[in-house]
Amino acid sequence: MKEENRTETVILLSICACHLINDMLQSLLSAIYPTLKSTFHLSFEEIGLVSLAYQLTASLLQPIVGLYADRHPTPFSLPAGTLFTLAGLLVLSRADNYAVLVVGACILGVGSSVFHPESSRVARMAAGNRPGLAQSLFQVGGNIGGALGPLGAAVVVMRWGQRGVGAFSSLALVSTAILSFVGVWYKRHGLSRLKARGALARDLRTGPKLSARDIRKSIGLLLALMLSKFIYLASITSYYTFYLMHRFGTSIESAQMHLFAVFSAIAAGTLAGGTLGDRFGRKYVIWFSILGILPFTLALPYANLFWTSALSILIGFILASAFPAIVVYAQELIPGRVGMVSGLFFGFSFGLAGAGAAILGAIADASSIENVYRLCSFLPALGILAVFLPNLGDAAPAFAVPNARTSAAQASHAPPP
Repeated sequence: MKEENRTETVILLSICACHLINDMLQSLLSAIYPTLKSTFHLSFEEIGLVSLAYQLTASLLQPIVGLYADRHPTPFSLPAGTLFTLAGLLVLSRADNYAVLVVGACILGVGSSVFHPESSRVARMAAGNRPGLAQSLFQVGGNIGGALGPLGAAVVVMRWGQRGVGAFSSLALVSTAILSFVGVWYKRHGLSRLKARGALARDLRTGPKLSARDIRKSIGLLLALMLSKFIYLASITSYYTFYLMHRFGTSIESAQMHLFAVFSAIAAGTLAGGTLGDRFGRKYVIWFSILGILPFTLALPYANLFWTSALSILIGFILASAFPAIVVYAQELIPGRVGMVSGLFFGFSFGLAGAGAAILGAIADASSIENVYRLCSFLPALGILAVFLPNLGDAAPAFAVPNARTSAAQASHAPPP
């Protein structure tokens, strides 16, 4: 097996572990919203604006970081980025007014903007002949971290308050050490593997060539599908605990445990999505994972506590399977711009989540938190747009190894010596 086609399991597990730590630390912000709301007497709109500040900082920088990394690879930017996460957590733990909270959220977002595009590139480098699985492993680390954040908040922050956030900051130093090891591998082996597979993807594409216009159209469709996915997820990450507490009278701790269950389902769905995309085609996974949850989202606002929990877990599992398929699909559309594509899609997802949180917070203040879930229930209908995506099934993927048929086909079209 060629070196670039071998899956580097140790590197994938390392980047998965660091994504777990990063997103666990990042998710503490939304997990402590109930504490911040009571401490600083915030409205839902002000909570949404904190989310917007964090998400915009995280999103706007990511495509820039990814594009820069494509042109000027920086193997050791990953461990450096974790220091921003460390600083953001320390600021949040010591914040004594709303303005400092917003500043801390922005610093935390910078750490995320550096981490995601470069770490996604590393996952692609280490993928070998299984890019969907690699992207799923990378993202499931983040999902598990996102699930552990509310659990940590329930155990630590609810006991020691806002300052308990600082207790988690030492984990950023653990991530820095692991990412330094990954940076060494990136410098020695990763770039050559990525270049080799990118060239192979272009050489072996046997299906109809996509024009620049078709590629732009496809990217636009993917971004529209993400709008549905991430605005709905914003209703979960920012307001699900408030919804349970307001509608069913649950305690903060109980609501956090319900949120942990949903985040765990999101992690499992993410892992499933990449593997299914490798096997059955990414377009079909994208289509089903967004449009397929429509009956469940329509039913959720009218369910009791038991069925609200069950439907939320099912929605989280199915909806989460879309993102790894979307990212790898986009990377295969533009194989030479892995960093830019990763930064664009991770950045857009953060921006949508932030804008969605702010808009939904304003709706909750103007009407009710229940009305947020009634309005969001129609968003998955946008999944029908997936039918217009081009079928890349005829194109050889970036990890393909030429077989006899491919080699013969290339030879028959080669110019005479």
